[in-house]
Amino acid sequence: METSGRRYKGLRESMVKSQIEARGVKDPDVLEAMKVVARHEFVNESLMDQAYNDHPLPIGDQQTISQPYIVAMMTEALQVDKDDRVLEIGTGSGYQAAILAELAYRVYTIERNRTLYERARQTTEKMGYYNIVCRYGDGTIGWKEEAPFDAILVTAGAPEIPKPLVDQLDIGGRMVIPVGSSSSQILVKLYRDKTGIHQAELGGCRFVKLIGQCGWKAE
Repeated sequence: METSGRRYKGLRESMVKSQIEARGVKDPDVLEAMKVVARHEFVNESLMDQAYNDHPLPIGDQQTISQPYIVAMMTEALQVDKDDRVLEIGTGSGYQAAILAELAYRVYTIERNRTLYERARQTTEKMGYYNIVCRYGDGTIGWKEEAPFDAILVTAGAPEIPKPLVDQLDIGGRMVIPVGSSSSQILVKLYRDKTGIHQAELGGCRFVKLIGQCGWKAE
């Protein structure tokens, strides 16, 4: 087990150097979080040896764990501070929530798939991420009882930015969300200040659909 742990640690360090840092991610705290969080713990045992490769992996129910570079790039764009309360929409495997938990005070994460929700909750608890709060439900309407949030990260593509999420963003808050059709999306960053909402495009991307009341409808 100790030898395996050292091997995975080496794979994480190589992943950060060759896939993430080499492609422009510079935030030292994000790079350190990517080195620390054991991505292989968030995938099926049969896929553990592929966990640090530069591509997404299936996690069941036609969902995926995003490639490491995308996770790091989106996290860096979110500009998470140690005192931040962060909302994540689309828990999936729980890996992105764990990365955020390394950086933030508390992470609230919502997953609409019951199987993925249960698995992610168990995994993050087993790994000791007690600052992650998981919820089963429709992420497109946010988490009004805990709002406002300093940062919101959406890990699925929406046809448009859900208004409830914008409303739950605090002054000074940031949101990163993929927006577009089911086949082609733009990663958008929003920033809220006292004058209103400002947004910028970060580049093309492709995520699974954001399903819910304010997203795509379930088929």
